[in-house]
Amino acid sequence: MSSATEPAAPWQPDAPHLASEQGTQLPTQGNAQPWAGYPPYQEPRQDRFTRFLVRKWHTSPLWVAPVATLVCMAGAVGYTFATHPTEANAGAPPSCLLKYTTGFDCPGCGGTRAAWFLLNGDLPAAARHHLLFVFAVPFLLYMYVAWAGKRLFDWRLPQLTLSPVVIGVFVAAWGVFSVLRNLPWAPFADFYV
Repeated sequence: MSSATEPAAPWQPDAPHLASEQGTQLPTQGNAQPWAGYPPYQEPRQDRFTRFLVRKWHTSPLWVAPVATLVCMAGAVGYTFATHPTEANAGAPPSCLLKYTTGFDCPGCGGTRAAWFLLNGDLPAAARHHLLFVFAVPFLLYMYVAWAGKRLFDWRLPQLTLSPVVIGVFVAAWGVFSVLRNLPWAPFADFYV
């Protein structure tokens, strides 16, 4: 008699006529009623820009993606040489907002200077400015060469596969490095830039 002991009635759709009006068939389980009059999941339509990009990706020549990536890398190298980051003072643009406001090195602080020293062949100075960047560069370059070589020339270089575990370990190491380089005592203070 009391509502506390009776099982709750299953929820009934407010508008079961929606499915018939829309011309879709609703999923059911056994003898259960369809879900609240909603049509089944359908893949969303892509917007015009996404359709354009997908179409261009499938119709462009194989050399476009490797060349576009190479152009971006050349732009980064040109930017590094043009700004000469080793001669810039703390307030000169481009400046790290976190370092400018707090005095702490962010995870990327020193990366541009490390790239500048690498491009000039000074490996110890590059490692002093951003050790993990220097560690990652050979792997990134090899991954690019293996990918572009396979795509353009059908080279059979072994591909480096980065599993989620490897990426997680690298991100964790980067986080630990970012904290340690901000500690004020040796040997960690040597990595503060």
